[in-house]
Amino acid sequence: MFQMTSRLAVAVGLLSACAPAFAADGAPAKAPKTAWEASQEHDDNATISTGVAKARDPLNSATSTSVMKEPDIRRLGTPNIAEVLRTVPGIRVETDTSEIGNSYSIRGLPLVGDGAKYLQLQEDGLPVLEYQDLNTLEADFLLRNDLNLGSIESIRGGSSSTFATDAPGGVINFISKTGEVEGGSIMASTGLYLGTKRIDADYGGHINSDWRFHVGGFYRVGEGPRRVGYNAYRGGQFKANVTRQFADGYIRLSLKVLDDRTPGTSGVVPIAVSGTDAAPTYGDVPGFSAKNDSLYSRNLPPMQALNTDGSVDTYRQQDGFHVKSLAIGLEAQFTVGGWTVSDRFRYSRNSDVGASLVAVTALPASIFLPAFGLPGATATYFSGPKAGQTVDPSTMLAAYATVDNNMHNIDFIANDLRANRVLPVGDGELTVTAGLYSAHQQLSYDRAVTVVVGDVAGNGNGGLVDIGYPGQPITYNGTLMFNAFNQPRNLIDSDVGHTIMAPYGSVNYKVGSVSLGGSVRYNIDTVRGTFLADNGATKAVGLGPSGQPTTFAETTFAYFAPGLADQVHYTTRNLSWSIGANWRIAEDFSTFARYSVGSRAGADRILTPATVNFTTGDLINPDGATDKVKQAEAGFKFRRPGLMLNLTGFYATSSESNNQLVSTGTIVNYQLVRQSYRAYGAEFEGVVRQGPLSLNAGATLTHAKITQASGSATLIGNSARHQPTLIWQLTPEYDSGLLTLGASIVGATGSFSQDVNKLRLPAYVTVGLFARVRPVERVELGLNISNLFDKLVVLSTFDPTVPATGTTLATTLAGRRATASVRFFF
Repeated sequence: MFQMTSRLAVAVGLLSACAPAFAADGAPAKAPKTAWEASQEHDDNATISTGVAKARDPLNSATSTSVMKEPDIRRLGTPNIAEVLRTVPGIRVETDTSEIGNSYSIRGLPLVGDGAKYLQLQEDGLPVLEYQDLNTLEADFLLRNDLNLGSIESIRGGSSSTFATDAPGGVINFISKTGEVEGGSIMASTGLYLGTKRIDADYGGHINSDWRFHVGGFYRVGEGPRRVGYNAYRGGQFKANVTRQFADGYIRLSLKVLDDRTPGTSGVVPIAVSGTDAAPTYGDVPGFSAKNDSLYSRNLPPMQALNTDGSVDTYRQQDGFHVKSLAIGLEAQFTVGGWTVSDRFRYSRNSDVGASLVAVTALPASIFLPAFGLPGATATYFSGPKAGQTVDPSTMLAAYATVDNNMHNIDFIANDLRANRVLPVGDGELTVTAGLYSAHQQLSYDRAVTVVVGDVAGNGNGGLVDIGYPGQPITYNGTLMFNAFNQPRNLIDSDVGHTIMAPYGSVNYKVGSVSLGGSVRYNIDTVRGTFLADNGATKAVGLGPSGQPTTFAETTFAYFAPGLADQVHYTTRNLSWSIGANWRIAEDFSTFARYSVGSRAGADRILTPATVNFTTGDLINPDGATDKVKQAEAGFKFRRPGLMLNLTGFYATSSESNNQLVSTGTIVNYQLVRQSYRAYGAEFEGVVRQGPLSLNAGATLTHAKITQASGSATLIGNSARHQPTLIWQLTPEYDSGLLTLGASIVGATGSFSQDVNKLRLPAYVTVGLFARVRPVERVELGLNISNLFDKLVVLSTFDPTVPATGTTLATTLAGRRATASVRFFF
C-alpha cells in the first residue's frame, strides 16, 4: 500500500507541470476550467449518457434520470457511497455504516437479501461486477468515493433493462474524471471524534493538443465511524487514465489499483426493544451504544476454521475485509462510414481475503446458557481485560457467526461494443443502435463459518467467553461450534464461471417534438464449474498440543463428505425489452411514458439443492434462477434557469428467489424466500436556485405489497419488509463563493421489520451539516457533521415481533460524526 501511495505522489509531482482539456465524449472543450472553478459550479441541466443509446438532453429522453456532479458529491463530506446514494431520489439504502457491503434497492422493488440485486453499479459505463449481490462480496466492495470521481449518473427503470445486463431496476454509473478540467487538488481530512486520518489527491489536464490525462487516489487509516479499539480502516486506491484525441474520435486507457481493509457488518448490533409491535421503543443495552459501538473488538483473539482441504486455518477478525483489485480498461469511440462506433473493455483482477462477523443472538448470560442447552454451566472470560474472571449472570452475551473468507479469484472481464447512426426518414430522424455485451465472471472462493461467544461491551473492550462444566469444557478458546449450529452448507468451495453474451439494439424515431423508441436485449448466461458444500456432517479435530479433541467444540468441524462433487452446468436465456415515448411540449417542458420487461439472473446465492441438481449440474427449478421485473412509468420534466422539476409515476411487479436472515427463536438463520411483489407510487425531484440560495429536494412515495408467497399464503397482501411508504431528501444551501453553508436532510416513514407485518421500524429524520470556507484563492476549509442530533435510527431488525427477552439484533446508522478538512487547489 505504501508503494501505491508513493506512486501517486510521484505521478502528481511529475505531471503537475502539465496542463489543458477535452470533453467527456472526446470533443475539444470550448472553455477549459480549472479545478478551482469546477469545484464551485452547479449544473442542473447536465446531459445523461447512462442507460440510453447516446448522450442527450434529459428533456429529450423517455427515462427517469439524475446526475450528481463532483461539487454535489463533495459537499456531503462522506467517503461512504451508501450515504451518498441515500440522497438520490428513488434509491433505498440500508447501510451498516461500513463503507462496503451495503444494500440498495429502487422504487419499491424488494430487498430480500443484501447487495443490489435489481440495480447495477457501474464504473465508467461497465459493471463493477456482473452480479451485485454475491455472497460476502457485493459490488460496492470495489468502489471508493475519492477525488477521482467526477459525477454519478443514475437511471431508474426504463431503458436500464435493455442497455445493461441484470439491471431491470436501474443503473448507477460512477464516472471518473478524464482530464477535461485543468489542475487538481490535495485534501487532508480527519475525524474529530474518532481518529481516522485521510489524504486525497488528484491532478489532470492536457499534455499537448492531442493528449490529456488524470491521476488521483487516497490513503487513510483509522478506527472508523464506530468504536472498535483499533485501526479498522486502512488502505487506499490509485487511479489513472490517459486519452488520445483524434479528429473523428478518441482512445482512452485506464488503470485502477485498490488495496483496502474495512470491517464487515459493523452496524449489526444488539439493541433493547420494549412496548408493543405497533409502538415499540428501541434503546441501548447496558454498557453498549447501538449508535457508536460495534461487536468488533481489539480483544478478539486469532480464530480457527477448517480449510476445504482439511487443514486448519487461523485468521483474525481485526483484518476485516481485505479487498484488492487491479483493473485495466480501454475505451474507444470513432465515426466510421456515418456510424458512431464505441467500445468499452475492462479486465479486473479481484480478491477479498479476510473475515466478517455477524451476531446471531444476544441475551443475558442467565438466559443465554439455558437457551443453548447449557443450564448450570459456567462462563469465564477467555480474552480481554477480564480474562480469567467469571462472567456475571446479568452480563449480555452474544453468539457471533464468524466467516473466514478466501475469495481468491473474483476476476471479471467485460466488453461492450456499440454502434449507432442517425438517419433521415421522412420528416424526422431515426436513431438506430446495435450492440454486443460479453463478459466472464469467475467465482472461485472458499468459506468456513464458526460460532463464537463473547460479551457485549462498548469502546472496543469486548472479549471472548469460554463455557463449560467442571471437567467438561464446551467451547474452545471462545468458539462454541466450528459450524453454524449443525446446519449444512457452512463449508463452501466454489469454482464457478459465468460467461455472458448479450446482443441488444434500439430504434428511436423523432419527428418534430415527439420521439418514439423501443429496445431489446437477449441475455445468455452459461454457468459451468463445481460448487462444493458440506451436507451437515461433522467430525472431530484436535487443536491442542495433544492433537486430540478435549472440548465439545472440537467435535463439530464441518467437512466435505468423501466423493462429494457438486456439478454446476446450466444456461439461462432471458429476453428484456422496453418501449417509450417522449413529447417535448415546449423548450423547457416535456412528458414521457415507458413500459419495460427486464430480468435478473441469479449467481452463487441460488446454488442450493432446491434449485440445482448437483449430480448433473442442471436446474431443477428454472424459474428460481431468474427473477422478472415488469415496469410502467410516466411523468414530466421541467427545466428553466434556476428551476428543475421531475415528477414520475411508476408501477412494477417482480418475482424473487433469495435467502434472507430472520430470527428463528434463539438464533438468526437463513430463510428461503420465494415471493412476488407489486409496487406503485410516485417519484419527485426538484432544484431551485436564486442567487446564492438553493434547495435540492427529492421524494419517493411507494405502496409495495406481497402478491404471492410460496408456502406462506398468510403473507399475501402484506407490505414488503423494510419498505417505507415515503423516503425523502432536502438539501438547502447558501453559497456566496467565500462561504458555503448547507444541510443534508434525509427522512423515511415507518416500516415493518419482517414480511409478517408485526414489529414496526420507526420513522426517522437525519440531519447533516456541511460548511466550506474559501479564505483565499485555491484554499478551502471544510466541516461536515453527520447525524447532527445523534438520532438512533433502526433500519432493520431480525425479529418479527418484540422478543420476550427484550433484546433484538438490528442494523443501525452511526451516531453523530464530524470531519474537518483542508483542500488546496493547483
